[in-house]
Amino acid sequence: MQLKPATENSQNPIDEIDRKIISILHLNGRTSYTDLAKEVGLSRVAVQTRINALMENGTIERFACIVNPEKLGITVSAFFNVEVEPKYLMQVADTLADEPEVTSLYHMTGPSKLHMHGLFKGNQEMELFLQNKLYTLPGINSVDCQVLIKRYKSRMGMRL
Repeated sequence: MQLKPATENSQNPIDEIDRKIISILHLNGRTSYTDLAKEVGLSRVAVQTRINALMENGTIERFACIVNPEKLGITVSAFFNVEVEPKYLMQVADTLADEPEVTSLYHMTGPSKLHMHGLFKGNQEMELFLQNKLYTLPGINSVDCQVLIKRYKSRMGMRL
């Protein structure tokens, strides 16, 4: 018996076959429909239909290529806690979200905190970012910065 892909309005948004497909794609997003079909016991067309449904309902947001920044000469990975006056929060968030150095940006609990991660070619590039882009924004009350020394684990997305 083949299970139909879950729809957006169902109580359980995905079934066990969808979970298995997502788990396989999480490990290798380039896995072919044919290989996925063999793994989950469905036809290639059925797997493709399920993946399309998961993309359409927003369960799978996108496929991405994960690049090692160090291989591109980007040696500084830094995390920032930025305290912003509430009336400037959205303006600052929108501006920072457009900066190419910023890889992630979150609004956190606390007194108008933005938590941000950035990648830089070196300390000098990070310093220029701070002086010319971050500190010049209106409404910035404080910036706390921590530079990554060693990465033990990193994961994109969530694991089922």
